[in-house]
Amino acid sequence: MINLETPRKFRAFVNQAHQVAAEMLRPNSRRYDLAEHEYPIELDMLAAMVDGLGASGNGSGAGASGVRRTAAADAGVVNGSNLSSVLSIMEMCWGDVGLLLSMPRQGLGNSAIASVASDEQLRRFDGLWAAMAITEPECGSDSANIRTTARLDGDAYVLNGEKIFVTAGARCDAVVVWATLDKTLGRAAIKSFVVLKDTPGLTVERLEHKLGIRASDTATIHLENCRVPRENLLGSPEINTDAGFAGVMQTFDNTRPLVAAMAVGCARAALELTRDLLSEAGLEIDYDRPLHHQPAAAATYQTLEADWEAAYLLTLQAAWLADNGHPNSLQASIAKAKAGRTANTITLTCIELTSSLGYSEHHLLEKWSRDTKILDIFEGTQQIQQLIVARRLLGLTSAELK
Repeated sequence: MINLETPRKFRAFVNQAHQVAAEMLRPNSRRYDLAEHEYPIELDMLAAMVDGLGASGNGSGAGASGVRRTAAADAGVVNGSNLSSVLSIMEMCWGDVGLLLSMPRQGLGNSAIASVASDEQLRRFDGLWAAMAITEPECGSDSANIRTTARLDGDAYVLNGEKIFVTAGARCDAVVVWATLDKTLGRAAIKSFVVLKDTPGLTVERLEHKLGIRASDTATIHLENCRVPRENLLGSPEINTDAGFAGVMQTFDNTRPLVAAMAVGCARAALELTRDLLSEAGLEIDYDRPLHHQPAAAATYQTLEADWEAAYLLTLQAAWLADNGHPNSLQASIAKAKAGRTANTITLTCIELTSSLGYSEHHLLEKWSRDTKILDIFEGTQQIQQLIVARRLLGLTSAELK
C-alpha cells in the first residue's frame, strides 16, 4: 500500500509553513504585486525564523537552501530535505509565489550551492543569499550556448558577460554565475561560480517590469573583468568531455522539483478559492456522480483536480528519488513540465469558471494566473523539459535529438 500522507516528522513544519502563508504571505500578496520593486520588509522576520528553525534542526529543508542530494540510509526509506523542501514550498506558494522567491537566503542560487558545493564551500557560503544567473540575451533555454566567459588568471577567474532575468539579482548577497571556460568545448566547459555582489566588475544594470511575481525583483547583471577567487568555482575545475554537462546540470535536478512545488502550491490555492466561489453560487461538486451527469462547471473542476493531483505526485516522486540517492533527472523534468503547464491551465480555467469575479481584482485568481506563467518558463521551458524527457526515454544524446 502507498502511504501518501505527509511524513509525521514533517507535519509540524509543514503546518508552520501553511500558517506563515496564511497570516503573512497571502495578506501581503496584493500589496507587493501593486508595489513592484518595493522590498517586502515582512520577509526579514520570516527569514530569521526560518534560520532559527534550521539551526535547531526543526526546519530541515526550509526553502531552497535546504536542498542537497544525500545517500540513502542503510535501512528503510529516506524522507529528507528534498521532500521537506517541496512540501514547505507548496504551502508557502499557496500564499504567494513572488514573496517566497523574495525570501532572504532562500534563493535558487542557494540550491545550486547546496547541490554541488564542497563541505568547505558550504561552510564558507553559509548565510549568503544567493541568486542564480544562467540566462543571457542570446541564450535562453539552451544553457549549453552560454557565452559568458571565465578565464583563469593566477589565483582568480576573470568573468565577462551579461546575465538577464536574474531572480533576486538586486537584493541578493551573491550570484551563482554560469560561465564557460572554453567555448570550443561546448557543454563540458560550463562551470558555475559564486560571485559576491561587491566584487568589482559586477553591476546590476536594471530591474524588469513583469507580468507576474512582481514582489520578486528580476535583474540584468553585467560582468566586466570581474575577478572571482578560484576557490569560488563550484565543483571540479577540470573539463571532462566524457561527463559533459552533468556536474552543472545536477543543480537543475534539485531545483526543478522546487519550481514544480511552487506551481502545485499556487494551483491548489486557485482550486480552493474557485470551489468556494462556485459553492457560493449554488454549485456543489459531487464526487459520487459520473462527470457526464454533472453540470459542465463541476465536471471541469474535477478534471482540474485530477490534473493537479498528478502534478503533485510527480513532484513528490522527483524529490523522494533525490533524498534516496537515486538519479532523478528524468523525473525532475517530468514533474517540472507537468506542474508548470498544469498550473497555467488550472489558474486560467478557474478564471473562466468564476467569470468576472475571477478576472477582477476582487480576488487573487487573476494574479495567480499571472504568477504561474513564469513557472512554466524558468528553470527550463516546457519545450526544453519535453526535449529532455524524450532524450532520456529514447536513450538519445543532445546531438542526436535537438
